[in-house]
Amino acid sequence: MKPRSTRTGARPAVTGGIVGGVHTILYSRKPEEVRAFFRDVLGLASVDAGDGWLIFAAPPGEIAVHPTDGAARHELYLMCSDVTAAVRRLEERGARMAGPITDQRWGMLARIRLPDGKLLGLYEPRHPTAVRMRGTPRPAGKKRAAAAKQGSAGKKRAAAAKKRGSAKRTRGG
Repeated sequence: MKPRSTRTGARPAVTGGIVGGVHTILYSRKPEEVRAFFRDVLGLASVDAGDGWLIFAAPPGEIAVHPTDGAARHELYLMCSDVTAAVRRLEERGARMAGPITDQRWGMLARIRLPDGKLLGLYEPRHPTAVRMRGTPRPAGKKRAAAAKQGSAGKKRAAAAKKRGSAKRTRGG
């Protein structure tokens, strides 16, 4: 099957394909406490699927498939643009971390201890991501990239031209 985009750094849209979203399931012996943690500490929005069964909205995500010589398994990591600031905010909200932030080849990793004792990874990626996370700079659009190439003189000319255009419209021209 041919990939949709092979450009380095490409950020393909999720729409238009077969898959419209991802539903992640975490199994816990303390589901009410873990749901409260996701709601109150992580601040994730949710819907009540009935009888208090909360389903949380997740930020944009990505799926990576890694090779293994051992047993196949699945892992869940949350991503952030500044793991140090994220850990500080989580601890202020009562989260317990399982050790210090560690420097991994692929990013800076923290581990959150959930109310049931299980660990949830939180990391600041060093690798290109398939999605733009909240708090990360937007890639420059064509107009912004062109203005950046022109430098400050080009930006001043563009602002003056825009001002002249709005002045013409207000004068009825």
